[in-house]
Amino acid sequence: MLEQLLSPLVVVTSPVHDALKDLAAGLITTGHAHHYLGFAAGQEKLFRSSGGLKPALYTLRVLLTGAHLMRTGRLETDLAVLGDDLGYVPDLIAAKRAAEHGRLPAGVSALLDREVPRLRAELEVARDASGLPAEASPAAVAALHDLLVHTRLETVA
Repeated sequence: MLEQLLSPLVVVTSPVHDALKDLAAGLITTGHAHHYLGFAAGQEKLFRSSGGLKPALYTLRVLLTGAHLMRTGRLETDLAVLGDDLGYVPDLIAAKRAAEHGRLPAGVSALLDREVPRLRAELEVARDASGLPAEASPAAVAALHDLLVHTRLETVA
């Protein structure tokens, strides 16, 4: 939900959406790393079984997003930005653009055999060294509760 809430690609917004975005920083914790590690594991399983390029890129993207979030407290989901220092990323993005549901190009599986464990470890190190709190801010949780109750009461009335 955090990625949907904070995405720069917004079709429709509202004052409630703006309020939720304002609260997000107080709700980000080191626990978010668990989500990114789990999502990456599922995507890795998918690309290993299917040979698909898209789940391989998702695997890279979520591991890099999670590590960036743990280091900075800011959400960045653009693989082109996150992987700008990884020379193979632009070629993989170009291959996906050429064939949305294409197969892994030759040699990429061996590359991912090295990179995915390295990036997973990088995310775990970033989580363990993160300055993010282990728990959400009680003030942010209370404000979120109040916003949700207020919003529900407005939409029911």
